[in-house]
Amino acid sequence: MFKKFFSFFLFLLTISSVYSQDKVPVFVSGQEGYASFRIPSIIQLPSKKIIAFAEGRVNGAADFGHVNIVMKTSIDRGVHWSSLTKLVSFGNLQAGNAAPVVDLMDVQYPQGKIFLFYNTGNVNERQLREGKGIREVWYISSTDEGASWSAPVNITNQVHFPNGEMDGRVYHNKEDWRTYANTPGHATQSLEGKYKGRIFIAANHSSGAPKNNFKDYQSHGYYTDDHGKTFQVSNSLQLEGSNEATAAFISKDRLIMNARNQQSNTKSRILAYSNDGGAHFEEAYYENQLPDPICEGAILPIGYKRGKVVLAFVNASDTIYRNNLSLQISFDEGLHWKKKVLIDQTTDLQKMKNDFTAYADIIKISKRKIGVLYERDNYQQIVFSIIPW
Repeated sequence: MFKKFFSFFLFLLTISSVYSQDKVPVFVSGQEGYASFRIPSIIQLPSKKIIAFAEGRVNGAADFGHVNIVMKTSIDRGVHWSSLTKLVSFGNLQAGNAAPVVDLMDVQYPQGKIFLFYNTGNVNERQLREGKGIREVWYISSTDEGASWSAPVNITNQVHFPNGEMDGRVYHNKEDWRTYANTPGHATQSLEGKYKGRIFIAANHSSGAPKNNFKDYQSHGYYTDDHGKTFQVSNSLQLEGSNEATAAFISKDRLIMNARNQQSNTKSRILAYSNDGGAHFEEAYYENQLPDPICEGAILPIGYKRGKVVLAFVNASDTIYRNNLSLQISFDEGLHWKKKVLIDQTTDLQKMKNDFTAYADIIKISKRKIGVLYERDNYQQIVFSIIPW
């Protein structure tokens, strides 16, 4: 009897730890062969296995340089994490902006097929804006929960309009897109309705010569309706300065896009809706309910209420510093954000100035719990927390 009770007690402790962990280090700068880790993204598989991705920056924290895409996995809801695996490298140049998604609608892979979209580049962002380099767009995939991955597939010609050359591949387009980046964070898939199965990847680019206040930046997206065989590009948000974006499918075959305002004329997020699953977007607007210090954010559908999709959104909810990482909930598909939960913050002014909480991505753990993978303490760590709301 005592043994049974003790075993049950240990089981309860295990369950409690799984659902209450806070700030579990996943990627720690200066360890595992990398000077810095940045740009987290995360997915959860049907088996409940979690995969976390990041940019492993070999020599320092700068956006451009020798950068690889790395991953770790967890089979106990984020309590423990595997050793690091290097997934993508591009010589001594840049491979980053990992945007993973689990394709749950391909009948060939009933346990899900993972797509990992990413970018490579040969110059820094400023040089790209000046037309001096190129970014390419690729994906790899896995049908065994990330144990092995396919060869890279280059989809630049389908989803990007650059002018330039990379490794003998020549691009010439009248649109003259220069910078290019997938959304930092997960991509998304429609699980019902007219566009059931569609995978949508939010992205951004700059177009033509640099403009003041980053007005040459625009958010857009690209999507596939045939499990990665072919891709189409959405129209771009016409609000100048829209940059890093995140997206979610909502009811009635619609999609919401939530973007960073690089122009910084107002310290808030930019929202736009599509009525055709992300092919075309209506007029974008500034959403003052979602303050933002010019940083990344992540949006995720987490359920339904009265026929509408409940949305979770996480960002550094501050208008000055990258601080006050917060989870916000909308019960009416982004029209109002009624609930807000503070995830992490500092009141130390010096730590605020050095960026305390920054990029983040999210998964649904249960009906009332969200898993958050985020950058913390001046990019020293990427940690995982489970947040009740």
